[in-house]
Amino acid sequence: MAYTVLIVDDSLTVRMDLVEAFRDDDFATTACATGAEARAALTESPRDVAILDVMLPDADGVDLLREIRAAPEHADTIVLMLSSEAEVSDRVHGLRTGAQEYVGKPYDAGYVLARTRQLLRLRDAPSQERATVLVIDDSLTYREHLRQALEKERYAVLTAANGEEGLRLAADHRPSAIVVDGMMPGIDGATVIRQVRLDVALRDTPCLLLTADDDDATELQTLEAGADAVVHKHEDLSIVLARLATALRQRPDWLPLPAGGSMHGPTKILVVDADRARLRTTGDALRVDGHESILADSAQDALALLAAQPVDCVVVDLDLPALTSGDLPTRARALPDRRDLPIVAVGDRPDTEVLVSCLAAGADHYIRRSDELNLLRANVRSQIRRKQSEAKARRIREELLRGEIEAAEARAAKELAEARAVLVRELEWRNEELDAFAGSVTHDLRSPLQIIRGLAEMLVEDELTALTPQGQHRLQRILAAAIRMSELVDSLLLLSRASRAELGRQPTDLSALAREIAEELHDREPDRAVDVAVQDGMVAPGDPGMLRVVLANLMGNAWKFTGRTEKARIDVESSASGDEVAFAVRDNGVGFPAEDAKRIFRPFQRVHGTADFPGTGIGLTTVHRIVDRHGGRISAASDVGRGAVFTFTLPRDGPPAPVPDPPA
Repeated sequence: MAYTVLIVDDSLTVRMDLVEAFRDDDFATTACATGAEARAALTESPRDVAILDVMLPDADGVDLLREIRAAPEHADTIVLMLSSEAEVSDRVHGLRTGAQEYVGKPYDAGYVLARTRQLLRLRDAPSQERATVLVIDDSLTYREHLRQALEKERYAVLTAANGEEGLRLAADHRPSAIVVDGMMPGIDGATVIRQVRLDVALRDTPCLLLTADDDDATELQTLEAGADAVVHKHEDLSIVLARLATALRQRPDWLPLPAGGSMHGPTKILVVDADRARLRTTGDALRVDGHESILADSAQDALALLAAQPVDCVVVDLDLPALTSGDLPTRARALPDRRDLPIVAVGDRPDTEVLVSCLAAGADHYIRRSDELNLLRANVRSQIRRKQSEAKARRIREELLRGEIEAAEARAAKELAEARAVLVRELEWRNEELDAFAGSVTHDLRSPLQIIRGLAEMLVEDELTALTPQGQHRLQRILAAAIRMSELVDSLLLLSRASRAELGRQPTDLSALAREIAEELHDREPDRAVDVAVQDGMVAPGDPGMLRVVLANLMGNAWKFTGRTEKARIDVESSASGDEVAFAVRDNGVGFPAEDAKRIFRPFQRVHGTADFPGTGIGLTTVHRIVDRHGGRISAASDVGRGAVFTFTLPRDGPPAPVPDPPA
């Protein structure tokens, strides 16, 4: 769908000129000579773009702009202001009211069109903008043929009929690539590419040159001019598209440059002088070089313009009233993004003190007013070239810095990966060492332990009454040690199995498991009054046998640690958390120091004495290993005298099984 543009100007010449330029670029145009006609047109339907003259016979263009900005249906309308009065106060007024651009008359229709296209592209650009290709060819047939082929490949396409127009579009749009015909009237394709390579803002743009010749010398000359590839027009368009895709892939990912003018785009020069006649004379002289002169008769207006719009250079008279010339450069450079703004001072006082003071205040050059205006023009051109050269140097420095940063990040990432690999190997070695210990030592211990425990139990049954009290005590200690050692062997075997055994994953009813374990704990110590509350419907995929070991260890510890607690209570509960299910075993027992929570899952770590709370020291290590093998996490939280809570998670990677009703 074509963009729509409303052109409002009381000059028939301006209307015809802009209508022709926009219609040639496929815009749907509407031209109005008065504010009343413009309001009627806007009432009929919103427009993508409105170009408004500031001075209309029956209206003020800025008032019309204000009405557009106040209407919700025109919220996306891009507004450009035109005015034959290029003074800064009108410009600032329009920009502050909501115009995206302000163009002084006499204007360049090509620039107005290109700037409009750029503003539309910025308005409509998606988050991932398509690559933009600029096609420059004087043949309308081939240009349109190539445009259609590029658009089918989802490129955004700009077209130009000659080299001058192509350079102007390139300066304004900064395309992703340029395809240019080698033979054109005026500037040929090789010259276009040379000019692109000299422009700091465009120098890295991939350029393809189209040629109808098969002459190797022509191709060599073109490549030496800076072309990335030469494509013959008689070749199939698929070859052009393939060469273009290759050039875009090879394009370096440079850092973005600060916003600024291009060598081939219109440059804005702010002229500041209290003498109105001299102000216009200077502005007219600078327009000869194609600059757009913005005229300000006070330092306050100049600063207001600089705050609203960037310019390429400032020419300031030293005899400004109210605000000294030295203050203007200082305050101008203090504005955001204006630190590198070139400033040329003009004055009648050639003495050394004035010159030194002017340069110290921030001016880049000083010119006597008695000198020819051609000298001023040359100095302005020189300052703009210097600005572009500094931008190029800054770009190179930033690229080098980015390279250093990327190299440092790569070294850091490599060192981190190596450190992680070492840690993983160490952990694997420790696990293998523990598994080997559990797998070999336990089998060697089980046989003699069975003999010691069996003989001790026989002596307790048959000979206990015949022994002295001291002998009875010693025999009981032997039996207790044998039982404890047997439990340790069983725990080590369980830990080994938890590390090596294949997991049989299936929907597991943890509520039923927790209730079974609670009954076993009550049966083991029927005199203990512990209230165990188990949440209904706790289901997660996992190995039922392994998960029972987890709950048995956690609930068994909680049972022991609530032994001296009045109204002892254990809660087993769960909660959903994203892709995981979290389970918690909570008690109101003696607790343990909070700082011990991180080490409690290591083998043989204790937070209580073995006399009051006997255990093997491997139970929580086994729990940690089982939860980890299920892809979950486990943690502990506690404080002395405030109970403890152990929380473990399991991935919710399987459908929950139906849960039977709890027993009555």
